[in-house]
Amino acid sequence: MLKVACVGAGYFSQFHFDAWSRVEGAEIVGLTNRERSKAEATGLPVFDDLKTLLTETRPDILDVIVSPEGHVDAIETALNFPLKAIVCQKPFCTSFADAQEMIALAEQAGVPLIVHENFRFQPWYRCVADQIAQGAIGKPLQATFRLRPGDGQGADAYLERQPYFQKMPRLLIHETGVHYVDTFRYLFGDPTAVYADLRRVNPVIAGEDAGFVVFDHPDGVRTILDGNRCLDHAAENTRCTMGEGLFEGTDGSLEIMGDGSVHLRAFGETESRVVLKADTSPNFGGDCTYYLIAHVVEALRSGAAFENEAADYLTVMKAEHAIYLSAETKTKIALSTL
Repeated sequence: MLKVACVGAGYFSQFHFDAWSRVEGAEIVGLTNRERSKAEATGLPVFDDLKTLLTETRPDILDVIVSPEGHVDAIETALNFPLKAIVCQKPFCTSFADAQEMIALAEQAGVPLIVHENFRFQPWYRCVADQIAQGAIGKPLQATFRLRPGDGQGADAYLERQPYFQKMPRLLIHETGVHYVDTFRYLFGDPTAVYADLRRVNPVIAGEDAGFVVFDHPDGVRTILDGNRCLDHAAENTRCTMGEGLFEGTDGSLEIMGDGSVHLRAFGETESRVVLKADTSPNFGGDCTYYLIAHVVEALRSGAAFENEAADYLTVMKAEHAIYLSAETKTKIALSTL
């Protein structure tokens, strides 16, 4: 049984706790949080600070579920203990330099450091990847995702669930868009260049909440993130898929619908068929938090490679920097120049 320690009891931690409770062969042995009352409300064993938690429980895995400002301290503290892995929420650290330093320290300690980037584990993207690999749409040429969560209108936007969204100087890309940077690279390879046009629609928030980003990928593939948090899409739960996706190739197209289903249409045909049924999971994003955590546990058991080790995730961080630089300079940015 792998012992898991957690730091952080904010909004998203509930999905981590639930996932760990369902993964076979792992259990949470303790939790620490800046506000002790929030930690106690989870019903998990609570410790005053991370060092005490790690000293008394001697876990195999540390799950860091705090905001980027707390990543460096948590990772540095954890690396003084004999861990088998550290999982850390995204956005990863507050700067590229800090991320590089944490990666170096983890490598020196021989501890795998995995970024909790879970969108690529959503069932619809796994389905799209499988269909592309099987040749269902022929040679992929382009893809578009229309991000439409519909939660960004009005003076009360985000206050009920994640109020800090209003104060973030960078929102659409830094908090949400990085999911699609990683998902596109999972499907089509690392981006080689980006062009971005970002804007703010809701004046009560500090950062951008809408924009277009065009990515160049290997083999001539182009992808587009068309994001607007103030708009919605046709779904009973707009946070299930967060929008709609279209993946097009020489022999057909795949469409991700707002209910989590995936439809395949052959080139030249007018009708499509369902290749993945609508999502019925009550959990966030098709239960992607569970699937990522289960992947980490299975990789530890089998010795297989981890997806999204922090060293590999630097590509996502570099792409994020390129997006903001492109929007600022109104030019296309080649990632090789950064």
